[in-house]
Amino acid sequence: MPRPVPKPTHEEKKRMKSAARLYAVQALFQMEASGTSLPDVQSEFETHRFGADIEGDTYAEGDVTLFRSLIARALERQVEIDKATDTALVDRWPLGKIDPTLRAVFRAAGSELLGKGTPPKVVISEFVDVAKAFYPEGKEARLVNAVLDHMAHAMRPEAFE
Repeated sequence: MPRPVPKPTHEEKKRMKSAARLYAVQALFQMEASGTSLPDVQSEFETHRFGADIEGDTYAEGDVTLFRSLIARALERQVEIDKATDTALVDRWPLGKIDPTLRAVFRAAGSELLGKGTPPKVVISEFVDVAKAFYPEGKEARLVNAVLDHMAHAMRPEAFE
């Protein structure tokens, strides 16, 4: 009889959600850059990245449910998310001129904001951390913080009352 697998601790669940957010940004970027389909990108990430050991680096285990919901909602509601992002961008810099990684960050974060489950401040903080992973210098992370704060106030005003 197989041994029961222990349930993840609260901290492990938080790490899995953070990893899912990072993977969602990478998946959305990959879909835009290469035209990979949703089923193919889900399969690739869930099979070859979640918890994988690649060239000596161990990738974090991701929350599959959150990962799937973020990328599916980002695709389903991309027009709405992109409009909210365009509105929030300082100086009306068009989203199409933004770095594709930042577009993926805004789409994944916008997707989670539309999901209503996670408090907006948590979403903002998590995706600022994701931006820092891609842009360690910090100016992009500050932009992500400002844009997501604006988007959160517009999409979820009740959370700030």
